[in-house]
Amino acid sequence: MGLFELVPNLSEGRRDEVVTEAVRAVEATGARVLHRTSDPVHHRSVLTIAGDERSVLDAAVALAEIAVRHIDLRVHRGEHPRMGALDVLPFVPLRDATMDQAVALAHEAGRRIWERLRVPCHFYGEAARSPERRSLAVVRRGGFEALAERFADPAQRPDVGDVPAHPTAGATAIGARKILIAFNVELATGEIEIARSIARTLRERDGGLRTLRAMAFRLADDRVQVSFNVTDHRATPLPRIMEAVRLLAAERGVAVLRGELIGMTPLAALEPAAFAYLRAVPAWPSP
Repeated sequence: MGLFELVPNLSEGRRDEVVTEAVRAVEATGARVLHRTSDPVHHRSVLTIAGDERSVLDAAVALAEIAVRHIDLRVHRGEHPRMGALDVLPFVPLRDATMDQAVALAHEAGRRIWERLRVPCHFYGEAARSPERRSLAVVRRGGFEALAERFADPAQRPDVGDVPAHPTAGATAIGARKILIAFNVELATGEIEIARSIARTLRERDGGLRTLRAMAFRLADDRVQVSFNVTDHRATPLPRIMEAVRLLAAERGVAVLRGELIGMTPLAALEPAAFAYLRAVPAWPSP
């Protein structure tokens, strides 16, 4: 029986009782919650869940029910882009599982969430039904507030559902993908443009490091964050990212405060960091 990972992003990072209820709903399906993290600035929580096909599918629908019950995007404000109460729902094949199976799970989850909760769904990544929707950023562009306007364009309509959005829960992006590492680096400055400049320099779409995605966020008056999605840690190892940020920040007179991993990370991705820093050798040549 194949093993899958489910990494839902909930648009709730301030009410611990809601996230705890979501965890209990997942565990009632037989799936296992491996990790949970919440961020009040982003107003977002990420769960890492593992299970077989049946349990992760049931967990996805159970999470959608919790999100619809408790999250109202009309009053939700946070730093992170979002279009749904259950904003992102990727299925990841692990042991004895295939990407085709993960795609089938994503499509079935979308069908069940729409039929049960009337939340429209967009498919992205390997589950996308058109090439232009492979990118999550494209699917989520404009967020919750832009869903009605986007729906006016037939090319932007949801893959599942015949309304632009649920009135309070918006729409959900459901995907299938390989393992992804979420890695954040905080900088000792309140100047968001410095973080944006570093993100633009390093992300692949603007000519930076291969397979790397990046955004910038303000955390406080004296802290900003460069937030990375590492889609292939072998092509772009974590130490290389950290040292690139350190170099680019230093050129702007800014210090790096810390790095942060969100959710679970493969051991193979941590080994280069352990070798680089615990043995005090240069991680990678400067970019």
